[in-house]
Parts: sequence; C-alpha cells; structure tokens
Amino acid sequence: MKIKYLGHASFHIEIDGIHLIVDPFISANELAKDVNIDSLKADYILITHGHQDHVLDVEAIAKNNPDTTLVSNYEIIEWFGQKGLSGHPLNHGGKVSFDFGTVKYVNAVHSSVLPDGAYGGNPGGFIVTAGSKCIYIAGDTAVTMDMKLIPEMGHQLDLAIFPVGDNFTMGYEDAALASDFVKCDKVMGCHYDTFPPIEIDKVKAKAYFASKGKELLLLDIGDSILI
Repeated sequence: MKIKYLGHASFHIEIDGIHLIVDPFISANELAKDVNIDSLKADYILITHGHQDHVLDVEAIAKNNPDTTLVSNYEIIEWFGQKGLSGHPLNHGGKVSFDFGTVKYVNAVHSSVLPDGAYGGNPGGFIVTAGSKCIYIAGDTAVTMDMKLIPEMGHQLDLAIFPVGDNFTMGYEDAALASDFVKCDKVMGCHYDTFPPIEIDKVKAKAYFASKGKELLLLDIGDSILI
C-alpha cells in the first residue's frame, strides 16, 4: 500500500494498481499548487464529510475518471448523485467489500454541511483493510472514546491518519492520546498549516510524539510512504 500526501487532508492511496483518493481539496490549496488534479487516477474517492475543504475537487476528479466510485455517507452520496456521479453509501458501523479490500465507516466528532448548505449527514472516518494491511483515516474529529473500539473489533492498524492542526479538530497532543486508544504508534498527520488557525510547530509536534515513544509523520506534499 502506497500513500501519497496531497495536502490538507487529501491523500492518494495505491493498492495493487487500484487508486483511491481521500477528501480531495487541492485546486484551492496554495500549498498544493504543484499537484495537478487532472493527472490523478481515481478508481474510488473516499469522502469523510461534506465540508468544502474535503470535497472541493470531487467532481473534477470524478469527471476525469468516469468509472470512479464515491464512498461516503448516504447524504453525501445522494448529493453527488444529483450531479450525475455514482457512489456507494455507508452509515456508521457499516462496511463494504471492494476489489482492493474493505472499507468500514466509523464515528467522528465534527460537523458536516455541503458547500451549497445542504445537509451533509454525520461525519465519519474510514478503516481501510487490504490484504494484511490496515489503516485508519480518522477524518476531521476530536479524540473520542469510540476510537477504543477499533482494536476491540480486531483491527490491527499499520497506520493511523489523524488531524493534528487543532482549532477545528484535535491537535497533536490529543492525536497522541488517540494513538493510544487505537493501539497504533505510527501516525500520519494531516489538516495542518493550510490556514493560519491550524498552523503548527512541526518540530515540536514530532518531538512530543517521540517523547511518548511514537512516530508522527508530517510529509511534504507529494511525498509518499509504503506500508
């Protein structure tokens, strides 16, 4: 599984030649100006919630990849369905099998409204399992006790992707606590530095994780890791 950071909370995940895009907010992100959305491959687009900084480029990427399948909650899939895009709706606690593995939709504590003001359903996160690999994409959220259920349900995570920018989501201190809850000491941070309220001291954030015996990955936009 190859995971590339596209800025903010956006990722490209490649699993055995199948391409997933997560929460695409690229074209309006000055920090991601070197990412060309027209070149992105997408067999699936995973959407955690309806805020513009997570759905902005869904339509453009989907139109460049006409066979793509959107995966999100029922309300978001219905909203994009009215725009002619196809998707698979989930609700909290549900999972679905695709050709690359399984996706389970889990709780997040945040808000959700679509760019035109339409109801965006309840926000969530995703547990993506492909073969022996399992990652947790938390979406925009506070740290929650529900996270303790993830290992209780048998998910042994290779990576947790957490927002660390504070203000609109949990900060890196709470993300370190969340990593305890999900029993995963390898964390990739997202949702930081895009706007002034979520700028962080990256050196301090990494040092805080290290003091807890954990690793915080803060990738440069365009960089990738393999798990």
